[in-house]
Amino acid sequence: MGLEMGMITVDCAEPQRLAEFWTAALGVAVAADYPEFVMLERPPSGGPKLGFQRVPEPRTGKNRIHVDFGAEDREAEVRRLVGLGAVELGQHSVPGVEWTVLEDPEGNVFCVAGRGTH
Repeated sequence: MGLEMGMITVDCAEPQRLAEFWTAALGVAVAADYPEFVMLERPPSGGPKLGFQRVPEPRTGKNRIHVDFGAEDREAEVRRLVGLGAVELGQHSVPGVEWTVLEDPEGNVFCVAGRGTH
């Protein structure tokens, strides 16, 4: 198969502001910064890059797609992300998997699960 995931692009009102949150959250730097689009470096742990694209309309309703992350210490990571500006929406579990749902500073939903369960 020739298809490779390269980047997930998030529509937002303020790309530079949102990039500040995600660079701190992921421990990466900005790779490119244009007035309407910011692209982050690929995370050292792998996975796709994140991009933030300015759009004129606000987000309405629930995200149709979101990013899932894993962490050794999910609870500590959630506390760190909340300290950076995320909002915790809830905790969930099914047998063998626990995760926390959060929103970034613009209300985009993402999840943090225990490592190996995302």
